[in-house]
Amino acid sequence: MLDRPCAVRTIPKESVVCVCNATYCDEIKREIPKEDFYVIYTSSQSGLRFHKSYGKWKNSASHYPTLEIDPTIKYQTIEGFGGSVTDAASITWRSLSEKSQRKLIKAYFSKNGLEYNMVRTPIGASDFSTHAYAYNDFPENDTLLTNFTLTPEDIMYKIPMIKAIMKTSLTPVHIMAATWSPPKWMKTRYTYGGINRLKKSYYQTYADYHLKFLQRYKEAGVPIWALTTTNEPINGVFNLIGFNCLGWDINDMGEWIVNNFGPTIRNSEFKDIKIIGADDQRFTVPYWIDMMQYTHPKALEYIDGIGVHFYTDEIIPASVFVPVSRQYPDKFIISTEACEGSQHRQRHRVLLGSWHRANSYITDIIEDLNYNLTGWIDWNLCLDPRGGPNWANNFADAAIIVNKTNDEFIKQPMFYAMGHFSKFIPRGSRRIKIVGNESTSKLPLNHVAFVTPRETIVIVLHNE
Repeated sequence: MLDRPCAVRTIPKESVVCVCNATYCDEIKREIPKEDFYVIYTSSQSGLRFHKSYGKWKNSASHYPTLEIDPTIKYQTIEGFGGSVTDAASITWRSLSEKSQRKLIKAYFSKNGLEYNMVRTPIGASDFSTHAYAYNDFPENDTLLTNFTLTPEDIMYKIPMIKAIMKTSLTPVHIMAATWSPPKWMKTRYTYGGINRLKKSYYQTYADYHLKFLQRYKEAGVPIWALTTTNEPINGVFNLIGFNCLGWDINDMGEWIVNNFGPTIRNSEFKDIKIIGADDQRFTVPYWIDMMQYTHPKALEYIDGIGVHFYTDEIIPASVFVPVSRQYPDKFIISTEACEGSQHRQRHRVLLGSWHRANSYITDIIEDLNYNLTGWIDWNLCLDPRGGPNWANNFADAAIIVNKTNDEFIKQPMFYAMGHFSKFIPRGSRRIKIVGNESTSKLPLNHVAFVTPRETIVIVLHNE
């Protein structure tokens, strides 16, 4: 099968976008290079998108900029790359015709798309919903969760999108789930957002809340690979946001994990599910795991990995990830959420054709991978032209923007930034040593290298 080129739409003062509809969408076939040869896939601000070129290895004089790889020195194993099925993403996806819906799923998850193999989804609502809600909102004070039923958002939007993804992908899709907020009646303040905590009288109920979710999604044909211990818990401690959140301090969360959440999951039919702690900003990671070790070391026996978000990543990663990886080598670290356009300093929520935002993704992913992260999950898989729907008006950008009026979707430069990792670094790949010579160090180059289960070597190279 031949590659299909980008249907280019030029955005003034920005890079290009690629336009897809019910009848056409660009595709890229990954090739295994012949021995002594290589294949280069290039995307550029000037408009190249996975442009393919070929060459044969040859010895070069040492004064040329050179990258030296050593496949015998291996680091972390990659879990995968992907994006999130929120209410907003799935509602937006459903606004397209059936043929365009299939094209969008294939663009991300098919053999000739980005070959994503991970999905993150909220348990109940997030801000990227049309309204604030949780499961079992009523009856209140229902400790047995007798009314825990899936919502129209699950039945009509999220589950159909996830099942379409599972049907399209050639590899198992690992689905991660996280709660933004439980029902208001479980909380110390009767609110979805703002400062709030979980009432201790509902610690077991909140653990059962997660178990009920796993059971309902299994019944719907959607297996969950991992749960996190609550999305961005610092938000409800410091009143950082006005939308769905639940505040935790380390001592209370440790108590809940040890006495309720951990035993509930591990003693259930879902005992092998991954449990991911923190699920918050980069700067919280050392504090979360070190203080958990200090206050409730038994909690870490239930924790498989640590989730980290993108929004404060100007913090030097060496000070965060190196000590955590050294002290807790049995805990993987994975990036669980990222988006551009949501910060107050960013004037445009959606900025079509932005190469700057693609650069932001590329540099962050390379940096994370070089500090032992095992994967990187984008936020909404698609959004509308405003960057929603979002009930809290917390609009953001996405790698795909959907224009339902024209029954088309637009692939942003961020889409291709993600693809340079997800398409070429499959699950099970191992990061390997790569170093540059003196000439290379003078250039604005970022890089990371892997040996794959296909017995190929992949280098992702970013020229700033």
